[in-house]
Amino acid sequence: MERFFRRFIDLIEWWAVLLLVLMVVVVSLGVFYRYALNSALAWYDEFASYLLVWLTFYGSVVASYRGRHIAFELVVDRLPPQVGRMLRFLSESLVLGFQTVLFYYGWLLNVKMGDETAISLVWIKMGWIYSVLPIAGGLMLIISIDRLVRIAFTAQVQKKGGAAWSGSSSE
Repeated sequence: MERFFRRFIDLIEWWAVLLLVLMVVVVSLGVFYRYALNSALAWYDEFASYLLVWLTFYGSVVASYRGRHIAFELVVDRLPPQVGRMLRFLSESLVLGFQTVLFYYGWLLNVKMGDETAISLVWIKMGWIYSVLPIAGGLMLIISIDRLVRIAFTAQVQKKGGAAWSGSSSE
Protein backbone atom coordinates (compact mmCIF):
# COMPACT_ATOMS: atom_id res chain seq x y z
CA MET A 1 0.00 0.00 0.00
CA GLU A 2 2.87 2.36 0.86
CA ARG A 3 4.42 1.80 -2.56
CA PHE A 4 1.14 2.59 -4.33
CA PHE A 5 0.65 5.77 -2.32
CA ARG A 6 4.25 6.90 -3.00
CA ARG A 7 3.67 6.47 -6.74
CA PHE A 8 0.40 8.34 -6.44
CA ILE A 9 2.24 11.23 -4.75
CA ASP A 10 4.82 11.15 -7.56
CA LEU A 11 1.93 11.45 -10.02
CA ILE A 12 0.58 14.45 -8.11
CA GLU A 13 4.05 16.01 -8.25
CA TRP A 14 4.10 15.62 -12.04
CA TRP A 15 0.61 17.14 -12.14
CA ALA A 16 1.98 20.14 -10.20
CA VAL A 17 4.86 20.44 -12.68
CA LEU A 18 2.35 20.40 -15.54
CA LEU A 19 0.32 23.11 -13.79
CA LEU A 20 3.45 25.24 -13.40
CA VAL A 21 4.37 24.86 -17.08
CA LEU A 22 0.80 25.68 -18.10
CA MET A 23 0.81 28.75 -15.85
CA VAL A 24 4.07 29.98 -17.38
CA VAL A 25 2.65 29.47 -20.89
CA VAL A 26 -0.61 31.28 -20.07
CA VAL A 27 1.14 34.25 -18.41
CA SER A 28 3.69 34.48 -21.23
CA LEU A 29 0.87 34.42 -23.76
CA GLY A 30 -0.92 37.19 -21.86
CA VAL A 31 2.22 39.33 -21.76
CA PHE A 32 2.88 38.71 -25.46
CA TYR A 33 -0.63 39.73 -26.43
CA ARG A 34 -0.55 42.83 -24.23
CA TYR A 35 2.87 44.18 -25.19
CA ALA A 36 3.64 42.72 -28.62
CA LEU A 37 0.20 42.75 -30.18
CA ASN A 38 -1.20 45.63 -28.09
CA SER A 39 -4.35 43.61 -27.43
CA ALA A 40 -4.94 42.26 -23.93
CA LEU A 41 -6.51 38.86 -23.30
CA ALA A 42 -9.43 39.17 -20.90
CA TRP A 43 -9.13 35.67 -19.47
CA TYR A 44 -5.44 34.98 -18.88
CA ASP A 45 -5.13 36.65 -15.46
CA GLU A 46 -8.09 34.78 -13.97
CA PHE A 47 -6.98 31.47 -15.47
CA ALA A 48 -3.40 31.95 -14.24
CA SER A 49 -4.76 32.66 -10.74
CA TYR A 50 -6.70 29.40 -10.76
CA LEU A 51 -3.60 27.53 -11.92
CA LEU A 52 -1.58 29.11 -9.09
CA VAL A 53 -4.16 28.01 -6.51
CA TRP A 54 -4.16 24.46 -7.86
CA LEU A 55 -0.37 24.41 -7.97
CA THR A 56 -0.21 25.59 -4.36
CA PHE A 57 -2.62 23.00 -3.01
CA TYR A 58 -1.30 20.02 -4.97
CA GLY A 59 2.25 21.08 -4.13
CA SER A 60 1.20 21.16 -0.47
CA VAL A 61 0.08 17.54 -0.71
CA VAL A 62 3.51 16.53 -2.00
CA ALA A 63 5.28 18.67 0.64
CA SER A 64 3.10 17.18 3.37
CA TYR A 65 3.88 13.63 2.27
CA ARG A 66 7.60 14.33 2.15
CA GLY A 67 7.64 16.17 5.48
CA ARG A 68 8.79 19.44 3.91
CA HIS A 69 6.42 21.85 5.65
CA ILE A 70 7.71 24.31 8.23
CA ALA A 71 8.73 22.65 11.48
CA PHE A 72 11.00 23.21 14.46
CA GLU A 73 12.93 19.98 13.95
CA LEU A 74 16.17 21.39 15.29
CA VAL A 75 14.50 22.16 18.61
CA VAL A 76 12.36 19.02 18.79
CA ASP A 77 15.27 16.72 17.90
CA ARG A 78 17.29 18.08 20.84
CA LEU A 79 14.56 17.31 23.37
CA PRO A 80 14.33 13.98 25.19
CA PRO A 81 12.80 11.36 22.86
CA GLN A 82 9.50 11.04 24.74
CA VAL A 83 8.97 14.83 24.88
CA GLY A 84 9.85 15.15 21.19
CA ARG A 85 7.44 12.37 20.33
CA MET A 86 4.64 14.03 22.32
CA LEU A 87 5.31 17.36 20.58
CA ARG A 88 5.30 15.67 17.16
CA PHE A 89 2.00 14.01 18.02
CA LEU A 90 0.49 17.30 19.21
CA SER A 91 1.76 19.13 16.15
CA GLU A 92 0.44 16.52 13.74
CA SER A 93 -2.91 16.52 15.59
CA LEU A 94 -3.23 20.27 15.03
CA VAL A 95 -2.31 19.82 11.38
CA LEU A 96 -4.93 17.07 11.14
CA GLY A 97 -7.51 19.48 12.58
CA PHE A 98 -6.70 22.08 9.93
CA GLN A 99 -6.88 19.49 7.16
CA THR A 100 -10.25 18.32 8.43
CA VAL A 101 -11.52 21.91 8.23
CA LEU A 102 -10.03 22.29 4.73
CA PHE A 103 -11.67 19.07 3.55
CA TYR A 104 -15.07 19.71 5.13
CA TYR A 105 -15.49 23.37 4.23
CA GLY A 106 -13.89 22.84 0.83
CA TRP A 107 -16.53 20.20 0.19
CA LEU A 108 -19.31 22.55 1.35
CA LEU A 109 -17.98 25.38 -0.82
CA ASN A 110 -17.81 23.06 -3.79
CA VAL A 111 -21.40 21.89 -3.27
CA LYS A 112 -22.72 25.42 -2.72
CA MET A 113 -20.81 27.25 -5.46
CA GLY A 114 -20.10 24.40 -7.88
CA ASP A 115 -22.63 25.43 -10.52
CA GLU A 116 -21.37 29.01 -10.73
CA THR A 117 -19.10 29.90 -13.63
CA ALA A 118 -15.84 31.82 -13.83
CA ILE A 119 -16.12 35.51 -14.67
CA SER A 120 -14.11 35.67 -17.87
CA LEU A 121 -14.32 31.99 -18.77
CA VAL A 122 -18.02 31.18 -18.63
CA TRP A 123 -17.46 27.57 -19.73
CA ILE A 124 -15.43 26.84 -16.56
CA LYS A 125 -17.52 25.74 -13.60
CA MET A 126 -16.30 26.93 -10.22
CA GLY A 127 -16.87 23.39 -8.96
CA TRP A 128 -13.85 22.37 -11.02
CA ILE A 129 -11.78 25.14 -9.48
CA TYR A 130 -12.95 24.56 -5.90
CA SER A 131 -12.52 20.78 -6.18
CA VAL A 132 -8.88 21.23 -5.24
CA LEU A 133 -9.88 22.07 -1.65
CA PRO A 134 -11.54 18.78 -0.66
CA ILE A 135 -9.16 16.72 -2.81
CA ALA A 136 -5.98 18.23 -1.34
CA GLY A 137 -7.52 18.36 2.14
CA GLY A 138 -8.54 14.71 1.93
CA LEU A 139 -5.14 13.56 0.68
CA MET A 140 -3.31 15.52 3.39
CA LEU A 141 -5.80 14.11 5.92
CA ILE A 142 -4.80 10.57 4.92
CA ILE A 143 -1.12 11.51 5.14
CA SER A 144 -1.58 13.01 8.62
CA ILE A 145 -3.55 10.05 9.93
CA ASP A 146 -0.80 7.72 8.69
CA ARG A 147 1.83 9.93 10.32
CA LEU A 148 -0.10 10.05 13.63
CA VAL A 149 -0.34 6.26 13.67
CA ARG A 150 3.40 6.01 13.00
CA ILE A 151 4.18 8.50 15.77
CA ALA A 152 1.93 6.68 18.22
CA PHE A 153 3.12 3.14 17.49
CA THR A 154 6.76 3.44 16.45
CA ALA A 155 9.73 4.71 18.37
CA GLN A 156 11.28 6.79 15.56
CA VAL A 157 9.38 8.64 12.83
CA GLN A 158 11.33 8.91 9.61
CA LYS A 159 10.64 11.66 7.11
CA LYS A 160 9.74 10.44 3.61
CA GLY A 161 11.94 12.87 1.72
CA GLY A 162 15.11 12.73 3.78
CA ALA A 163 16.65 15.84 5.29
CA ALA A 164 14.77 19.11 5.17
CA TRP A 165 15.81 21.72 2.65
CA SER A 166 18.51 23.92 4.12
CA GLY A 167 17.82 26.92 1.92
CA SER A 168 21.01 26.45 -0.06
CA SER A 169 20.76 26.97 -3.80
CA SER A 170 23.19 24.10 -4.33
CA GLU A 171 20.60 21.46 -3.30
